[in-house]
Amino acid sequence: MNDDIRKLDLNLLKALDALLDEGSVTRAAQRLGLTQPAVSSMLNRMRDYFGDPLFIRTPRGMTPTLRAIELAVPVKMILTDISVLLKPATFDPATAELTYSIMATDYALQAVIVPLMSALKKRAPGIRVAVRAEDSTHLFSLLEHGEVDLALVTPSTTPDELHGRALYQEQYVCVMRHHHPLATAATPLTLDQFCEQEHILVSFEGRFTGVTDEALARLGRTRHVGMSVNSFLVIPEILRETDMIAVVPQRLVRQQDNLTVVAMPLEVPGFTKSMAWHERTHRNLAHQWIRALCVEVSQR
Repeated sequence: MNDDIRKLDLNLLKALDALLDEGSVTRAAQRLGLTQPAVSSMLNRMRDYFGDPLFIRTPRGMTPTLRAIELAVPVKMILTDISVLLKPATFDPATAELTYSIMATDYALQAVIVPLMSALKKRAPGIRVAVRAEDSTHLFSLLEHGEVDLALVTPSTTPDELHGRALYQEQYVCVMRHHHPLATAATPLTLDQFCEQEHILVSFEGRFTGVTDEALARLGRTRHVGMSVNSFLVIPEILRETDMIAVVPQRLVRQQDNLTVVAMPLEVPGFTKSMAWHERTHRNLAHQWIRALCVEVSQR
C-alpha cells in the first residue's frame, strides 16, 4: 500500500466511488464518461495504491472487498468536500453575517457612511460596520493586513498599488444660519461681503487658511477667519449659534435644518471622493457587493 497522498490521483477516487455505487466496470465507465478499458486501468492503479484487490469478480458481478467497503464512506466524503470547494462562491446579502471595516474622515462619515448604513440595514442587516479614523500614513499597510477593508479617500491620497474607484465629484458651497442678515438679502452675496464676514473653517493642523484662501489669493483678496476646528461635523451647530459663515462641501449641509446655502462669489475647486481597497479583497463577493452599494448611495 502507498501512503503518499501526493501520488494519489483524485480521478481514481471518482472511479472508485462509481465502481462502489454501480458494482460494474461497464456502468461505472458510462457514469464517468470513460471507456471500459480506461476504468479497468484505473482500477488496477487503485489496487496497486491501496495494496488490495478492492473488487472480486463473482457470478453476481463485482463484489467489493472489506477494504473497499471501508473506503466507501471516506471517499464519498472527500469527493463531496472537493465539490463544495470547487463551487463558485456565493453571497446573499439578506443572510450574510460579517464585520466590515471602513476608514473615513468625519466628512465621509456624514456624506457616505450615513446613506450607506441606511441602505445596508435594509438589505443586509447582518453586516456590521466598523468605522476607523483616517490614517493616510499607514493606509496601504492597514488594507494589506486586513485591519481595514475599504478606505474613503481622494485619488491624490491613494497609493498606486491599491484598487480605486471614484464615488462622486464634490463642490464647495457657502453656508450660514437661516436668519443671517446675508441669507435674507435681496441680492447675491458679493465678494466684498464674503471677505468681510467672519469665517469658520476645518483644519486638522489648526491653521486658519485652506483651499478658499488659496482661491482668494489668486484674486489678490483675503478673508477674516475667526475659528479653526478639526471636524466638519461641528460646523453646522456653530453656524446656527453665531453670525459666522463657512465654505463647506455641499453634501455636508444637504440634510441640515436652519441653515441657508448661498451662491459662492468666487470659484473654489472641489474634489473627488473615492474609495480604495487592496487586491486581497478585490474578488471577494461580499466586498464587491458593499463597494457597489457605496457607489449606488453616493450617486443619489
